[in-house]
Amino acid sequence: MNQWTTKIFSTVLFITTLCLSTALQATEYFLAVQPILPEAELKKSYQPLADYLSAETGHTISISTKRNFLFYWTKMRKREKGFDFVLDAAHFTDYRIKKQGYTVLAKLPDTVSFSIVSSEDSFILDIEELIGLRVATMPSPSLGALRLEELFTNPMRIPMYIWEINTTVAVEKLQNGELDAAIIPTRLASTYSNLNIVMTTEPVPHMGLSASPDVPQDVREKVRQALLNAHQTETGKAMLAELKTEKFDPASSETYDGYSDLLKDVFGY
Repeated sequence: MNQWTTKIFSTVLFITTLCLSTALQATEYFLAVQPILPEAELKKSYQPLADYLSAETGHTISISTKRNFLFYWTKMRKREKGFDFVLDAAHFTDYRIKKQGYTVLAKLPDTVSFSIVSSEDSFILDIEELIGLRVATMPSPSLGALRLEELFTNPMRIPMYIWEINTTVAVEKLQNGELDAAIIPTRLASTYSNLNIVMTTEPVPHMGLSASPDVPQDVREKVRQALLNAHQTETGKAMLAELKTEKFDPASSETYDGYSDLLKDVFGY
């Protein structure tokens, strides 16, 4: 092998080794999102976030969905595949921090509350009037369901709970007269002029994005910085527009401290 051939061989070997090294370093991680929408809609809604984080970190971030909150809760407790990163409500976020060692990286701005709504012509003005009536909520342990159960602690004096796949369906059935009331996010309730707000729950911090302790620290930090800096770049702004938010805010375990208490009476806690 002459000198020129040796040089070419060494160069090819170096490039091949570099490519293999890069490929080996790139990993697939899953981003789970609480099942607030049917699975196909959820993937479509949050795919821009997964694509953005993939581009920013150099890893493949794939959306992981579960068909309902009970299934989601069961899989989460068992630490099954699909929960490397999670965009989730306050009570689940605090649960994973305390029970599973997750780290909060960032959160959506502001807070979330729920409102019990009825049709404008129902004349329901007090939650006591809902006892025995048809009240829709997403299945427990969704935040809306837990808030509703907080209001009716006497098992002999409760509404007839109707489990709906999402809040949009609940509102449609309420407007069609198939339900007497529903508990839905207050921001959603405010978009309907023909709904009567019976009462509104105490607000909690908006959804946080947390990372499993199995995710390396450097990857967690890349995701954190990508989220917090998103509003400063064109690609980040485009992603935020798809999520219908202006930015991600800093967050820590203290942000969600105590909200897992909402799960204390849920099976498996």
